[in-house]
Amino acid sequence: MKELRSKLKELHKKARALPKVPGVYLMKDDKGRVIYVGKATRLADRVSSYFLKSTDLGPHKQRMLNIVDDFETIECEGEWEALLAENRLIKDLHPKFNVRLTDGKTYPYLVITMSDDFPGVFITREPGSPEFKGSKVFGPFTNAYALREAMQIMQRIFKFRTCHLDIKDDDETKKYFRPCLLYPIKQCTAPCGAKISKDEYRKDIQHFIRFLESKRSVMLREMREEMEYASKNLDFEQAAILRDQIKAIEKLEERGKMSQGWQPESESFYGDPKKGIESLSKTLGLSEPVRCMEAIDIAHLQGNETVGSKVCFVDGRPLKNQYRRYKIKTAKNDDYTSIREVVSRRYREAGQGHELYPDVILIDGGLGQLHAALEAFQDLDIKPPMVISLAKKEELIYTQAKSEPIKLSRNNAGLKLCQAIRDEAHRFAQHYHHILRRKRVIGE
Repeated sequence: MKELRSKLKELHKKARALPKVPGVYLMKDDKGRVIYVGKATRLADRVSSYFLKSTDLGPHKQRMLNIVDDFETIECEGEWEALLAENRLIKDLHPKFNVRLTDGKTYPYLVITMSDDFPGVFITREPGSPEFKGSKVFGPFTNAYALREAMQIMQRIFKFRTCHLDIKDDDETKKYFRPCLLYPIKQCTAPCGAKISKDEYRKDIQHFIRFLESKRSVMLREMREEMEYASKNLDFEQAAILRDQIKAIEKLEERGKMSQGWQPESESFYGDPKKGIESLSKTLGLSEPVRCMEAIDIAHLQGNETVGSKVCFVDGRPLKNQYRRYKIKTAKNDDYTSIREVVSRRYREAGQGHELYPDVILIDGGLGQLHAALEAFQDLDIKPPMVISLAKKEELIYTQAKSEPIKLSRNNAGLKLCQAIRDEAHRFAQHYHHILRRKRVIGE
């Protein structure tokens, strides 16, 4: 026992000296055989944690500490590379304590349907099923959550489709098809709606495959060469696409901040976005969870410089590049008329499939404001989504389906989501109002 403690102490000391970078680590026995492979965001922190007195690895892996004699590490350029390197090493080495890939259970694979005109990218536990015949398969992966999280990041860069639509290149009706939410928030190039050619889409897929199969630095060098070639050949659109992809790959570790259009100061607006969405969907009796929600507010001062605002939340978080401002033309100091104007201007084009169309629209106000918004939809001949209003003070939710308002607890996650988007719309409208007012005062 004393000898074991001494050995673990030495291994801990060695681990603390490792660099604090992403990578994979290989635990070895006294014969140099690899008995476990793992990945780490920071090698020094993860590897050293194995050798603390308080470490509890569970009933299976705890026995590994009696066998481990040394370890080796491989530094990676990011979490993505560490995830893929871990996967490859486990498949090649079959370490004793990585039983999860060999115990008969099913694990997630990444599948790219190369036989399709526009290949889709999917996570599946059955890569051998008929629908994936002729596909390129990566995996299995030990961590389904890490794989799904990484996939979301990669989709923002390479904009591949993840839907199960049967999209044919020669289908002329594609141009009349309205793409899903992922197109307007720039996470898919929408081949379903003829927004991208077959050749251009496949170039993006090939870049994604090369990202999976090679080191990031190698791939970036290749993409820079492609960008220079496209620029020399005056293909400036393709050069710009490659430039944006290169920048996005270089900034992978900055996700959740300024990137992808998310408003950074709004990351913790009201708590847990997922709980807010689930709660609001249940309150409104919706069969599907709310993915896209927009709010409209009107601001004015004694009838002067009346303005409207529209803000957008996707998956419970603000999406800044979908915010809009409107200088009211039809009314002064009349909220109802102003709301009708904003709704008409905003949703005429959206309803025809040219812009993002929300699941829920929230109007700042009471029953009168809600009716004003619904009247605008009657004039548009477009079926409205779920339209609700949130009255101040009492914080009552009015809906088109119920005559009586809904009163929720102040701690209700759905109400907090509504308050967050209502307050953001108000802030955005007030800011525009002050700009116009300042221009008028200075000009007089």
